[in-house]
Amino acid sequence: MTEGPEATVEQPDPDAAVPAHRGDPLAEQRAMARSAAVVDRSHRGVIAVPGEDRLSWLHLLLSQHVSELPEGAGTEALILDAQGRVLHHAVVSHAGDTVWLDTEQADLAELLAYLQKMVFWSKVEPRDATDELAVLSVVGPDTAAALTAAGLPVPEGAYASAALPEGGLVRRMPWPGPDAADVLVPRAERDAWWARLTAAGARPAGTMAFEALRVESRRPRVHLDTDGRTIPHEVDWIPSAVHLTKGCYRGQETVARVANLGRPPRRLVLLHLDAGDEELPVTGDPVLKDGRPVGRVGSVTQHHELGSVALALLKRSVPADAELVAGTEERASPAAIDPDSYAADDGAPPPGRAAQLRVR
Repeated sequence: MTEGPEATVEQPDPDAAVPAHRGDPLAEQRAMARSAAVVDRSHRGVIAVPGEDRLSWLHLLLSQHVSELPEGAGTEALILDAQGRVLHHAVVSHAGDTVWLDTEQADLAELLAYLQKMVFWSKVEPRDATDELAVLSVVGPDTAAALTAAGLPVPEGAYASAALPEGGLVRRMPWPGPDAADVLVPRAERDAWWARLTAAGARPAGTMAFEALRVESRRPRVHLDTDGRTIPHEVDWIPSAVHLTKGCYRGQETVARVANLGRPPRRLVLLHLDAGDEELPVTGDPVLKDGRPVGRVGSVTQHHELGSVALALLKRSVPADAELVAGTEERASPAAIDPDSYAADDGAPPPGRAAQLRVR
């Protein structure tokens, strides 16, 4: 008997606390792609980690190598469980003698509790800084010009940051668009900074536009594009958020084993959806091939050029030209894999497996 897909448990909108658009989400996307736009992402959770042991202590907990992270540098990092499955994702900045982690607001309490539990005798004082700083994101090829016109520094390089005299920081980002920067400003001055950035030429935009460009760039978002079984390799977080040669963090054994001896069981791809006038699938809906579930729908969006698209986690065995259906019976959409998002296996064994075969 064929086993049907599990029922989808629809998730609450993680961006409900901030504006989804400012009147024209497609025009806002075009501004992000061609000039610059600013998005209120002040619902992001922010954790501050001051203290003289901040780098060496975080190095033992995060998936990324941060023990020698210079002042003004940054990265992305994960917290994994003991089996190497993704629990939390954060963007990391070392600025003003503090390491700042910004993450999903829904994850803040759990992540902070874990960090505080792991302090022991280290000289660090992790705290919730969400009431202190609010995140505004500028996206587009004119990002640097908008920052300069607003009187802000323009750090050079991905994740590079500069502390602001009045508190907060500016951090350059390699996504979601051709250029981007997060501006973490004092929360009490958020509206003033919004006005300053829009006056500097950044078009007001909402999270719908930001998310559309993130999906286009195939950057995963925890809990939307991941589930309880996701390991970093499946969603391409190895290059940006994981250091493969460092140890000493929870879940490291799985990370190393998959990198050296195997291939992840699933892969993240971009799906083109053809729903017509029907309702689009939602996060958590199944992806079907010949009526059988072969994956999971992640982020779903309307893109100003690509139309209806979604990120999806698919079984590694699904071919690039597979005819798929995304969604449930109530909202089924024919789907095709974007070939540029599908990295075909080259047939060569992973490094560790190749070494084993040479020995044999």
